[in-house]
Amino acid sequence: MEVILKEDVESLGHRGDVVKVATGYGRNYLLPQRLAIEATPSNKAVIVQMKESSIRRAATDKAAALEQAEKLSGVEVTFERKVGANDVLFGSVTSADIAAAIAEQGFEIDRRKIALDEPLKQIGEFHVPVKLFREVSAHVKVTVKSDDPNYVPGAHAAAAALAEDQAVRGTGLYEDERERD
Repeated sequence: MEVILKEDVESLGHRGDVVKVATGYGRNYLLPQRLAIEATPSNKAVIVQMKESSIRRAATDKAAALEQAEKLSGVEVTFERKVGANDVLFGSVTSADIAAAIAEQGFEIDRRKIALDEPLKQIGEFHVPVKLFREVSAHVKVTVKSDDPNYVPGAHAAAAALAEDQAVRGTGLYEDERERD
């Protein structure tokens, strides 16, 4: 089945492209989501007009994205979460969390534009890319820290090792080893 893309579809093509797709993919996803129209002879005639308007629209969209990228490059967001052993979070920081924090600072960013491979599950500083347009992206500084004001990084691991050592000593394993030597 041939379709004409009305929007950019990742891994398929850009707006105005005529692409060949599986019939089910076209009828069940692309057409109902209004991401494409069927490539009939009359629609192919309309494609020329669509390409001209898409070029003009892409130029304005890219200019707006460049402006927004410049503003976003200085944005920093901080999250406070509960931290367990080895500085691992209870839960995680997702792209939706980052999008909501950026929205609080006055920027409207769709969570799908935040290029986070997997949710952040450790404390620290991260530079997360935000894809604003085809070739335009910005980096947002994301800081994840403990919600406990007395938290010391790595202290949970040291405390856990100390507790394990004390538990082993309390079982009498050390005394048994000394008697064998």
